[in-house]
Amino acid sequence: MSFRSACVFCGSRQGRREEYQSAAVALGGLLAQRQTTLVYGGGSVGLMGVVATTVMQAGGRVIGVIPEALATKEVAHDGLTELRVVPTMHARKALMAELSDTFIAMPGGLGTFEELFEIVTWSQLGIHSKPVGLLNVGGYFDALLALVDHATREGFVDPEQRAIFVEADRPEELLDRLARHRPPAAMAWVRPEET
Repeated sequence: MSFRSACVFCGSRQGRREEYQSAAVALGGLLAQRQTTLVYGGGSVGLMGVVATTVMQAGGRVIGVIPEALATKEVAHDGLTELRVVPTMHARKALMAELSDTFIAMPGGLGTFEELFEIVTWSQLGIHSKPVGLLNVGGYFDALLALVDHATREGFVDPEQRAIFVEADRPEELLDRLARHRPPAAMAWVRPEET
């Protein structure tokens, strides 16, 4: 299965290692090559800017979604296919989720972690059934996955829900795994319209 669109969560900084930027360029090139629209946070800075610029330069399509407060601080990318300005961070995440067929987290900071865990929680609750991937560049997410495994062993995460996370250290491998992945059955505690 191929995706029409992929939401990428990643840093507004480039990080200390060159391999993070290289992975962002590789992912952006693959998305454009596979004719998968990039949906992301709309910024021009950090890894998010690298991914978006790469997709655009390769002839792909990019939809940025940015809250007004950030757009007015001149961090919005001005060379996108489409930039949607929304009132709040909550509206941003909801629209990004609505526009996307799959989700990918790359290295990033607290905002990336928050976006990732919200989308994983939505999967667990049955709000969506879209695949969620970690581009684990240089083992960046190893400690995070160890925490999730610890929570699973301690009985706070169901083992089948641990399978929500699809991981790979190379962009091509991750996209292929996401295309084959079927998320575990949701807990179905709430319907999307109840959120």
